Amino acid sequence: MKKLVSVLIVLMIAVLMTLTRPDKEQHKEAMMKAIEEFVDEEAKDRLGDNVLAEISRGVVVKTVETALNSKLKENNYYLFNTTSVHLKGKDNTLSVGLFGFVYTFDKDMIREKLEEALQSKEDAKTEREAAKQSAKELKKLQKEQRKREKELRKEQKRREKEARKEQKRREKEARKEQKRREKEAKREA
Repeated sequence: MKKLVSVLIVLMIAVLMTLTRPDKEQHKEAMMKAIEEFVDEEAKDRLGDNVLAEISRGVVVKTVETALNSKLKENNYYLFNTTSVHLKGKDNTLSVGLFGFVYTFDKDMIREKLEEALQSKEDAKTEREAAKQSAKELKKLQKEQRKREKELRKEQKRREKEARKEQKRREKEARKEQKRREKEAKREA
């Protein structure tokens, strides 16, 4: 009898979990509330309590909401569900829904994720700049290499010209020597 009661309780809890599982819209609302609180705190800390902070807050919240609308994916596990977004080739879980409640990351985790995103953006920018610099250096090295090759070809042509000139001079001297010997041979004969 105790086993039957235990099984019935577990089944009732499972049915209750299934029936009270939050939908995607509830997840989005809970995440937007957490993000708005985080953005409010950050805007006040960084910009103070002024019109600029309010405008910045509105822009950030609207941007995040648009991103959530397009990228948010609900994962249904029957008894509970989660939402995630696909970033950098992997799924990042943003919230868990259970018994009608949605549990989102705390502010520190949101801050960490935003800082990671900003850092990866900075890293990508640094990589692009390094690639540009490397490309410039490679181009410069190639230009210097072409210049050296041109100078080598020029030097090779100069040497060939001198060699031809030297060859002609030797041939001319050899002809002169030949003529001189012929004259001497005629004189002696």
